Amino acid sequence: MTELLTYVISGVAVGCAFALVGSGFVVVHRVTGVVNFTQGTLAVFGGLISASLLDRMLPHGIAETVAVILCGAIGLLFGLIAIGKRGTSPLISLLITLGLSTLSAAIFILLWGEAPISSAGIPGSTAVLGTQVQSQRILIVGATVLAFVALSLFFDHSYVGKGLTAAASNRLAAMLVGINVRRMGFVSFGIAGVLGGLAGVLLAPINAMSFSTDLPLALTGFAAAVFGGLVSPWRTFLGGIVLGVAGQLVAGYLSGSYQTEVALLMMLAIMVVRYKSLSTEEAK
Repeated sequence: MTELLTYVISGVAVGCAFALVGSGFVVVHRVTGVVNFTQGTLAVFGGLISASLLDRMLPHGIAETVAVILCGAIGLLFGLIAIGKRGTSPLISLLITLGLSTLSAAIFILLWGEAPISSAGIPGSTAVLGTQVQSQRILIVGATVLAFVALSLFFDHSYVGKGLTAAASNRLAAMLVGINVRRMGFVSFGIAGVLGGLAGVLLAPINAMSFSTDLPLALTGFAAAVFGGLVSPWRTFLGGIVLGVAGQLVAGYLSGSYQTEVALLMMLAIMVVRYKSLSTEEAK
C-alpha cells in the first residue's frame, strides 16, 4: 500500500508539470488556433537555464525567476516567428513551431551538451499519509496550483486577460471593439513561455533535462491539453494529473520506457471518445 501511495503522490507531482506544459498549448490555441509544439522546448529551456544559473551561485528563487522570465521572452520570440507574418495559416504556424523545436535541440546540444542535466531542488522530504515525499515534489504541486489560480484571476480580472478571452471567444467581435487580436496572439505565446519555463524549473530537480526531453514533455503536455479539449486550463490540470499518475504506476510496476506510450494511448482514447460524442450530437 505504501508503494502504491508513493507512486500516486509522485505521479501527481509529475502530472502538475505536464499540466503546466499543457496549459501553454491551451492558451496559444484558444487565441491563435495554433498548436504550439515548442511547449516542450520551453520547459527544457527553463530547466537548463535554471540549472546553469544555480551553478553560477545565484540563490534559489532568483535563479528560477530569471529562468522563467527568460522563457517568457523566448516564447514571445517563437510567437513572433510563428505568427508574425500576416496571413500565416495555423497549419503553417504549427510547422514553424516544429522547426523551431528542432532548431532548439541543436542549441541545447551546443550550449549544454548531450548529457542530461539536473538542477538543485529543495532538499529533504516530508511525511504525507505515512509515506516520505520529496519536498521538491510538494513544491511542484503547490506552485502549480498557485499558477493555475493566478492564470484564472489574470484571465477574469485583468484588462489583458479579458482581451485574450475576447480574442479566443470571437476574433471578429474582439477586433470590432478595438482589441488588437494579433498582439493578443503574441501575448499568448509569451504566457505559454512562462508556463513552459515554470514546468521545466520545477521538474528539473527530479527529472534531468536534455535535448531529448523535449518530445516526451510536448506529447504528454499535449495529451493533457486534449483532455481539456484544448480550451480549459483546469481540465488540462486534471488531465495532467491523470497522465502523471498513470505514467508513474506504469513505470513502477512495468517499465519507465512505456510512459510516453501511455500518454499517446490515453490521448488517442480521449480523441476517439470526443469524436464519437460530437458525432452523436450532430446526429441528433
